[in-house]
Amino acid sequence: MHMLKMKDRDVVSIGDFTVEEIEGIMDYASEMVPIAKGEKKSKVLDGKILSTLFFEPSTRTRLSFESAMLRLGGGVLGFAEPSATSAKKGETLADTIRMAEAYSDVIVLRHPREGAARLAAKFSSKPVINAGDGAGQHPTQTLLDLFTIKSEKGKIGGINVNLMGDLKYGRTVHSLAHALAMFGADLTFTAPKELQMPEHVVKNVKSLGVKPKIESSLEKSISAADVVYVTRIQKERFPDLAEYEKVAGAYRIDMDVLEKAKKDMIIMHPLPRVTEIAPEVDSTPHAKYFTQAFNGVPVRMALLSLVLEVRE
Repeated sequence: MHMLKMKDRDVVSIGDFTVEEIEGIMDYASEMVPIAKGEKKSKVLDGKILSTLFFEPSTRTRLSFESAMLRLGGGVLGFAEPSATSAKKGETLADTIRMAEAYSDVIVLRHPREGAARLAAKFSSKPVINAGDGAGQHPTQTLLDLFTIKSEKGKIGGINVNLMGDLKYGRTVHSLAHALAMFGADLTFTAPKELQMPEHVVKNVKSLGVKPKIESSLEKSISAADVVYVTRIQKERFPDLAEYEKVAGAYRIDMDVLEKAKKDMIIMHPLPRVTEIAPEVDSTPHAKYFTQAFNGVPVRMALLSLVLEVRE
């Protein structure tokens, strides 16, 4: 069934994958869902060990990789705080990677420096999966986002995806915009002028044949959306608190905003969220952000078994 060949492949950037490969990963992930839910058991990664090297904290990404590995019968070792490692004593990234490859079969790395994952992949003969590097890439987040849209909407091409909030600094939306354009989705970028999508991302999306709509008003853009992908507007980006509160308030999803939305519009969010989605939205059929967080497990299970080439 799976013709996808990914043995020993590094997962550094979503741009390294073709549409067909992403489709293959998503198909495999959907077979993993019952195992991820604990309804079926699997031991395909029995005897395999995952190293999680988190030089930057991340609860969801780390736990979902661990869950993925354990659900497939594998083991996990690693750290969630660099202060717990020899990196504190000045050990280089190269040495940490060489140590981890000696102890394990696959390495998941999160690092504050952009390009760290590409570098790690060079040093390691074992597959390296990028779990976020600085403002760079977070490919497994993009894959689980695409998987969520496909599962909820049945397709990705031709649907209207509205990316909103902090599009300038939000790492997840840069990779996601690229991938959505590869699939031929209609894109709308809704953000205040100072947080609009960077020019290089807009150019990149256009080069893939998609002309994004640039919007500053959520009121205006929400009615056309099939998917609204919300990101957090970060307080620390604003020198003036009053300015932040004004902006954050205008980009908040609440029950009033939802009255303008399509009945089957879905809301996604990479989490953690603060105030950008009102709590009462959680109980509406629009809310899919907790399903999205769960989807990280089957997607990461699929990736781990593919790069270790062990099949269900």
